Amino acid sequence: MLFLRSLAFNVLFYVNITVLMIVGLPTMLFGRRAIIKLAHYWGWSSIWLMEKICGTKVVFRGKENLLTEGCIIAAKHQSAWETFALCTQLPDFTYILKRELTWLPLFGQYLLRADQIAIDRKSRSAALKQLVEKAGEAIAERRAIFIFPEGTRRPAGAPPRYKAGVAHLYAAAGAPCVPVALNSGLFWPRRKFLRHPGTLVIEFLPAIAPGLPNGAFLARLQQEIEQASDRLIAEAIAENPGLAVNLAQGNEDAPKAA
Repeated sequence: MLFLRSLAFNVLFYVNITVLMIVGLPTMLFGRRAIIKLAHYWGWSSIWLMEKICGTKVVFRGKENLLTEGCIIAAKHQSAWETFALCTQLPDFTYILKRELTWLPLFGQYLLRADQIAIDRKSRSAALKQLVEKAGEAIAERRAIFIFPEGTRRPAGAPPRYKAGVAHLYAAAGAPCVPVALNSGLFWPRRKFLRHPGTLVIEFLPAIAPGLPNGAFLARLQQEIEQASDRLIAEAIAENPGLAVNLAQGNEDAPKAA
């Protein structure tokens, strides 16, 4: 049953995004805000599909901590799920993403037209310069900037690998940063086919005010996100111990003892 539900969801998930990209083509004529609204619909419809087909409910906690304008949203990244679910919580946003995503047929054109920030990760100095410049424009326009501090998906339970880019962004933007914890990797594991039932939680933590030194900011950000994410993972496994298999897969990334 789990396999069949996962199969149905995966098929409908990609059908949904394909249909929306085709039907939504006229939004490209009406500018970035129209594409943002289409992205909101994509996010909510995908959440609905996962709940109805896979039995995966979604709870957003700490929404009172969410700053909707001119801020940084730094989120744990365990799954593809948060890439579409997070945007449903903000009226206007910009994602910091890898340049390769803009090469995808049609989807990449939407990213470019929506003025998302695509960086070349192979050129660190150029990427940081571009990040600071584009992020400054977004903050000036009172947009929220999404960034995944580890740069890529990490399995639930894997050791953290936070990068300095988020600290450079924080310093350059002079804006508050809202840390985001989650347990999505237990329900939509990285590079796995199955989608598991249960209660997926995303939690917005109290904002970190601007002005901290880079090192202090990065250490605080990592500590707050990791501690909260570990707590959410423990909650989910206590409710459904079967999810621990996905945590074990994440721990394969942990350093092995000599």
